[in-house]
Amino acid sequence: MGSGMARMILSKKGFDIVGVCDSYVGFVGKNISQILGLDTPHPVIVQSDILSLIEETHPEIVLLATDSFTKGAFPKIKLLVEKGCHVISTAEEMAYPEANEPELAKAIDQFAKANGVTVLGTGVNPGMMMDVLAIALTGVMKDVESFEITRINSLSPFGKTVMEEQGVGMSVDHFREKRHEGKIAGHVGFRESTALIAKALGLQVEEFTQSMDPIITDVDRKSPYGFAKQGDVCGVDMRAICKTENGPLIHMRHPQQIEPHLGGVKTKDEIIIKGAPEIHMTITPEVEGGIGTIAICVNMIPHVLNAKPGLKTMIDLPVPRAILGDVRTYLDEE
Repeated sequence: MGSGMARMILSKKGFDIVGVCDSYVGFVGKNISQILGLDTPHPVIVQSDILSLIEETHPEIVLLATDSFTKGAFPKIKLLVEKGCHVISTAEEMAYPEANEPELAKAIDQFAKANGVTVLGTGVNPGMMMDVLAIALTGVMKDVESFEITRINSLSPFGKTVMEEQGVGMSVDHFREKRHEGKIAGHVGFRESTALIAKALGLQVEEFTQSMDPIITDVDRKSPYGFAKQGDVCGVDMRAICKTENGPLIHMRHPQQIEPHLGGVKTKDEIIIKGAPEIHMTITPEVEGGIGTIAICVNMIPHVLNAKPGLKTMIDLPVPRAILGDVRTYLDEE
């Protein structure tokens, strides 16, 4: 995700990358042009010490492409905020951290306001396809009775950490053992997405449940960062039900796997909202997770810079849109 964001930023007008921090020793000390395979040299050298890098470069905003959970991202966000940096985090729970970590969410909001900066968690999902897009569609409805939200996607673009979180390559027994131990993350974000939808509609979450089952492959599958042999786990099928107080029922399903086409699976994003009028939206194939996460994080930069200080969600900021012109024209004059 980090390298993809860097490539996108360098392709746009008005941005300036002042520093890159990475824990991978194979990158540290190298020029980012060398790592990204760019013909044009760039003066930035990858560093491993984020504190010294921040104090040396004083960036306006930092894209934090680590972690899935708020607890893991929190100390990094706190450090960045206290150094006066706006932050966009790809951690799934940060899309609506109040859902699972209300105390940490409150602390981030307080730290951000005290230092005059803004913090946003976003990504393709959560952050867009299974929540913000559904919320936007309700804008043309008089009443909402229920949501059926499905995302069938490919895990292939994602890296080693995601492969491990999804149990890709494990035997079924090993997967079930790790699931029992709470060591398979599966899709992180159902609770955040449903809570975000509820908040947007002015409702309270009454009950939330989710399930996780292995997807077992009938053929060998290999992606850039994962491999699952026939009979082993190639991904996770996640489902969730959220009951809102005196409001609509929200059903979510999210099977994700490497190389889904090898199992005869066609990817898609689908939102069915029953009510007045009923809405049925399908995008085929799915919006690619890798590109989608990279793009939405970069595209939200000017909106984060324009926002009032504090912890924000995607429903607090303007409608996301692609940056095609000079990013500086998106910024408020003040």
